[in-house]
Amino acid sequence: MSKKNKKRKMSPETAPEHTENQQDQTMAADSSGEEAVKKDSGSYTGEGAAQELQADAAAGDSREAGTVAASASGIPGAELAEKLRGIFSKERVRMKVEKKTRGAEIMSIFAAHNFYAGGLTPVELRTTLEDLGPTYVKIGQIMSSRTDLLPESYCDELVKLRQSVQPLEPELARAVIEQETGKKIEEIYKEFRDEPLGSASIGQVHYGVLMDGTRVVTKVQRPFIVEMTDRDFELLKKLGSIVNVVAEGDDSGSSIDLLSVVEELEKVTKEELDFTNEANNTRLFREKCIDDHELVDCPVIIDELTTKKILTMTYVDGYSISHKDRIVEDGYDPNSIGERILKSYVHQVLDVGIFHADPHQGNIMLSDGKPVWIDFGMLGSINDTNMSLVSSIVLGVIQGDTEALASAAMSVGKPSERTDKSKLMQDLDSFLETYMTGTSIADVDIDEMFMGFSDLVSKNYITLPAEFTMLLRSLAMIEGVIEELCPRLNLFKILSDKFLEREKKNFDLKKTILDAGAEALSMGKKAARIPGLCADVLKDVAKGNMKVNLVLTGYDPLLKSLQETVMNIILAVFACVIFFGSCILCLANVGPRMAGDIPLFAFVGFLFSISLGIYSIKRMTKS
Repeated sequence: MSKKNKKRKMSPETAPEHTENQQDQTMAADSSGEEAVKKDSGSYTGEGAAQELQADAAAGDSREAGTVAASASGIPGAELAEKLRGIFSKERVRMKVEKKTRGAEIMSIFAAHNFYAGGLTPVELRTTLEDLGPTYVKIGQIMSSRTDLLPESYCDELVKLRQSVQPLEPELARAVIEQETGKKIEEIYKEFRDEPLGSASIGQVHYGVLMDGTRVVTKVQRPFIVEMTDRDFELLKKLGSIVNVVAEGDDSGSSIDLLSVVEELEKVTKEELDFTNEANNTRLFREKCIDDHELVDCPVIIDELTTKKILTMTYVDGYSISHKDRIVEDGYDPNSIGERILKSYVHQVLDVGIFHADPHQGNIMLSDGKPVWIDFGMLGSINDTNMSLVSSIVLGVIQGDTEALASAAMSVGKPSERTDKSKLMQDLDSFLETYMTGTSIADVDIDEMFMGFSDLVSKNYITLPAEFTMLLRSLAMIEGVIEELCPRLNLFKILSDKFLEREKKNFDLKKTILDAGAEALSMGKKAARIPGLCADVLKDVAKGNMKVNLVLTGYDPLLKSLQETVMNIILAVFACVIFFGSCILCLANVGPRMAGDIPLFAFVGFLFSISLGIYSIKRMTKS
C-alpha cells in the first residue's frame, strides 16, 4: 500500500508559525491559546450608564487593590495598590462594555451562518468560530484533538483554524506579574522585555533575565479572561440546546449532543486557565518521561514565579524542528534527531504511560542539536489495561487475527445495543485486506491504519474512551513530524517490534502451561455436564415447554426509515385533507369573509395546508 501524500497532522501551515528562535518557544509555551482579546465592541451612552460603569470599576479595582496590598510584602502596599487600581480600571470597564453586547453579537454571527438550517457542517463550524473571536478559536483548537466528542471530519476541519492576535499593553502585563508576585518588576528581573515574544487568547509570553542571570520566559494571563470565558460558556450552553451538529456521511441522521460537548470543553478550558496545571504537567513530564537529559530535554519550571495567572520557565534558545533546511545548515543530522524524538515518544507511551498529547512540530524545539519538548498544556495517559489492548490491536493487525481485533475493540470501547459483532467481524476482515494485504510492516501508515480502525468501531456503534482517542491523535501527529524530518523511519514498525519484544519478555512458559491445564480441566468439567443438559432439553421438547428466542439485528436503520416514511405520508395526507376542506368551505355560506369573498377559516386552512405540505416534502427530500 502506498502512503498518501496528505496526512492528518499539524503541518507548518496549520501549526503556529515559527520564524524566529524566540517565537518558537513562545507560541509553543502557549499553543493552548492562540488569539488576542478583541478591541471594544461597543460603548455606553448616557450619563447614567457612565456613572454605573465608573462605580463598578471603582468597586472592582478596590477588590484587586486589596488583594495586591495584602500580598505585597516588603514593598509599600498602598503604592502598589494605587498603581494597579488605575491600570486595571480600563480593562474592567472594557469587560463591562463587552458583557452588555456579547450575547447579541454571538446570536447575529450564528444567524449569519444559518445554524438553524439543518445544523452546522464542518466548514461552517470552523468559519463560525473564527468570526466569534479569540475565545472560540481557542475552543475549536481544543475540539480538534477530541474525536471522542466530534466526528473525524469536524476535527480535521478545526485544525485549520487561524489566529489574529493583538498583544496586551506593556503596563497591563507588568501589572499582572506584580499583582501575582507582590513585587515590582525591577525586583524580579534584571532584564524584562515589554514586547511579547508571542500573544494568544489566554495570555502572552515575555522574555526576561532573573537577578541570578537565569534566562526565562514568563507567560502572563490576560486580565479578566476567566470572567470573559465564563460569560461566553454560559452563552454557549444556552445555544447548545438549539444548535445541531450532524456528522457528514452518517446515514442514521443522528446529531451530537452539543451541550455535553460544551460542558466538557468548559472543564478543559478552565483547567488550562489555571497555569499551575501546566506547571505540574511540565514537572511530571521532566521527572517521568526524560530518562537522559543529554539526548532529550524540556524546560524547568521556576516555582517562585509561577501561580494560577503567571507561568515562568527556563528559556529554550532554539528553533522548531519544522525548519529542516536550517537543521542541515547547522550541521545536524535530521535522521539522528528524528530517531531521538521517536525513541523518546515510544518511551513515553510504552514504558511510562504518560505522553505529550500535542506533539506537532511547533512543540519540539532544537537547541544545540538536542530536541527539547515544550508546551505541556495537555498530557495524555494510558493505563496498563488499555496499553495491553493497544498491543492486541497492533499484533492482531500483524497476524491478521480478526477475532483478536474484535475482542480488543469491544474491550477498549463501550459497545451499544446496536453493535452487531458479526458485522464488526466482517468490517474487520475488510479492514485487514485494505491495510495489510500485499503490504510489509515497514510500509504500514499508522496514521491511516489507526484512524481507519477508529472510524470502523464508530460505525459499529462502539464509543472509544477519551484517553484512547487522544493517543490516536498524538500518534498521527508524531508520525507526521517524523515523516517530514526523516521519512525512512516507520513508527508502526518500531511500535510493532516493541510490542513483540514485550510479548517475548513477558512470556512465562510455566504460567502458560498451568493456565492451559486449568482451562483443559474446566472444559472437561463442562463436557461432563453435556449428557445431562441434553436430557433436560429433550424432556422440555417432549413436554412442549421448549422456547426459542430470536433476536433480529441490523434492522434498526430500515425500521427507522420505514417509520419516517409513514410519518411523511400521514403529514402529506393530512395537508391534502385540510386543503380540500378549505376548498369546500369556499363554496359554503359561512363567515366571517375576507376580500375576494373568501371565508377567513378557508384562508387559514389554505395557509396551514400549504405550509404543512412544504414541510412534509422537505422531510421526504432530507430522508
